[in-house]
Amino acid sequence: MNNAAPFAGAIDCDVHPAVPDIQSLVPYLDAYWQEMVDVRGIEGFESRNYPPLSPLSARPDWRGANGRAGESVEPFRQQLFAEWGERHAILNCLYGVQIIHDEAMAAAFTKALNEWIAKAWLDTEPRLRASIVLPMQSPELAVEEIERRSADRRFVQGLVLVMGDMPLGKRHYWPIYRALERHGLPLAVHTGSAYRRAVTAVGWPSTYVEDYVDQTQAFQAQLGSLISHGVFQECPGLKVVLSESGVTWLPAFLWRFSKNWRGLRMEIPWVDRPPEEIVRDHVRLTLQPLDAPEDPRTVDRILDHLGSDELLLFSTDYPHWQFDGDGALPDSLSAGLKRKLMVDNPLATYPRLGDRA
Repeated sequence: MNNAAPFAGAIDCDVHPAVPDIQSLVPYLDAYWQEMVDVRGIEGFESRNYPPLSPLSARPDWRGANGRAGESVEPFRQQLFAEWGERHAILNCLYGVQIIHDEAMAAAFTKALNEWIAKAWLDTEPRLRASIVLPMQSPELAVEEIERRSADRRFVQGLVLVMGDMPLGKRHYWPIYRALERHGLPLAVHTGSAYRRAVTAVGWPSTYVEDYVDQTQAFQAQLGSLISHGVFQECPGLKVVLSESGVTWLPAFLWRFSKNWRGLRMEIPWVDRPPEEIVRDHVRLTLQPLDAPEDPRTVDRILDHLGSDELLLFSTDYPHWQFDGDGALPDSLSAGLKRKLMVDNPLATYPRLGDRA
């Protein structure tokens, strides 16, 4: 390992491989769905709302000859492991299988996607780990995918988008959480949408920047739903990782939520302690994008308001471009806190990361 690298020994909890095209998945589909790709003229499931060539999508020197980034293992080897010295990186593939309405089709392409990740990525680079992409269109089929993939311990969590068909706390989804808890897998809730409904509570935004920024509202709603419906009482061993959610919104949200819980707890008697305590035990957030100013004193105050040094997980959001140069960590962090974020907290959140390769 290059000890001069900025993140030597770190565990990167949010990086993004890109599916080059639908043909990359076809070998992992069964015969029926392989035929359907041709018969139906299926071109792929990339979200039309996400602009892959926008500056935020990738740093210029991380793009390939076709202008896209993250489509093969080799750049990850060079730009994460060799250049930055990371120990592991967790792949969160955001290919748009969640936008499919047909439950059977969604399950088939999700299964193929996870198999592609295992064969094309994990088998090729032993330092990579991955999330099980879940077909949330059907909890039954999502549980089947968890059972199918959980034996491969290189998969370290389940992955869903923050905006889908309904609030995540509803009992409709509880079988998924029980399955994840049973296998010691956290649930990652990542920025993104199935675009069933408007991104905001007041209607559809007009620009990508609105879409991206407004998704913080969805994280607040989903966290409130998971807590209010009693998911963590039902699954006391479950961890939830909010990926690419931002950080600075959480202290104010928890203050308001805990204050109102005290006045309205008769409505949700199963929530037997303040939401802020539940979050500190069960919820983690990836670091990038860190939505804070550069002033070290402000960053320190935000971290102090979180009330715990265990909530944040190191991430780069590679190859997305959330920071300049190698500045994925605030400069003001102490050496001890950097180690917590980069190593100790990820190991505590993801038990499978402690497995011998």
